[in-house]
Amino acid sequence: MRAAYLQELGTPDVIRFGEFPDPVPGPTDVLVEVHATTVNPVDTFVRSGQFRTPLPMPFVVGRDLVGVVRTAGTSGFTPGEPVWCNSLGHAGRQGAAAQLAVVAMDRLYRLPPAVAPATAVTMVHPAGTAYLGLFTHGRLRAGETLVVAGAAGNVGAALVSMAVEAGARVVATASAADAEYCRDLGAAEVLDYRDADLAKACPDGIDLYLDTSGRNDLETVVDLLAFRGRIVLLAGAASRPVLPAGALYMHDRTVTGFVISHATTAELAEAAVAINRLLAAGRLRPRVTVDLPLSATAEAHRMIERGELHGRRVVLRA
Repeated sequence: MRAAYLQELGTPDVIRFGEFPDPVPGPTDVLVEVHATTVNPVDTFVRSGQFRTPLPMPFVVGRDLVGVVRTAGTSGFTPGEPVWCNSLGHAGRQGAAAQLAVVAMDRLYRLPPAVAPATAVTMVHPAGTAYLGLFTHGRLRAGETLVVAGAAGNVGAALVSMAVEAGARVVATASAADAEYCRDLGAAEVLDYRDADLAKACPDGIDLYLDTSGRNDLETVVDLLAFRGRIVLLAGAASRPVLPAGALYMHDRTVTGFVISHATTAELAEAAVAINRLLAAGRLRPRVTVDLPLSATAEAHRMIERGELHGRRVVLRA
């Protein structure tokens, strides 16, 4: 088969494209014929070594795929069935940027009918991150006030869509040019991120705050949290914010961090139920896609690292 792979960590230049041995599934694995994959920021972290995780070398890159079942073993899946996965390419698992991929049965999910592969493959990672941030770690409940900083990005848009469906009041911060997009997603109020008066927009306090931009201005935000308000950190690996400890413990407030790479298979499966429901309803979709062949995987990594994909998602066709 053809695959995008590397033999050492480094810049995008270490990614090669060419022949790679066909993967061999075990008894509880599924062999998937890959139709589309993508590139996420975390894929660049794995490739560069910024996010340390066990990798078999040579290593096929990529987390996410949409495809069809080639062979199913004892998994309960059916050959020809459309499926997706968002947890390959780390923790010892080979990645998705190939014509064929082996996926453990508990990491593979059926694709809802009529959902285009290009739509699904661009959304399953940001939407999985959003679900875990909102519900697994953020404990969001209906009627609460959520602030999403960076709401027009891929994860930010998924956060808004999922929170609105859950019955939360969403206050979004974004650039003025992205305000209408955030309102279309269902945000109750959209503030310019350069001058966002969160105290005025959230007079009863913020129940949950997520900053997809990675600025993580805890010194400002902690004082704006409601009683038992929560901050969930999911970006900004290099940030070193000031932590107002007194304002946290005196009001039962919390700060929690997570990465989707550490999610359990049970947590990922729970998220997949919500993702499929919203995909089927047309509530999760990319803003703009950039179609490239699988051979352009290295260039897609460069595009992310150069900051060229704001609001856009790459679709790599296998």
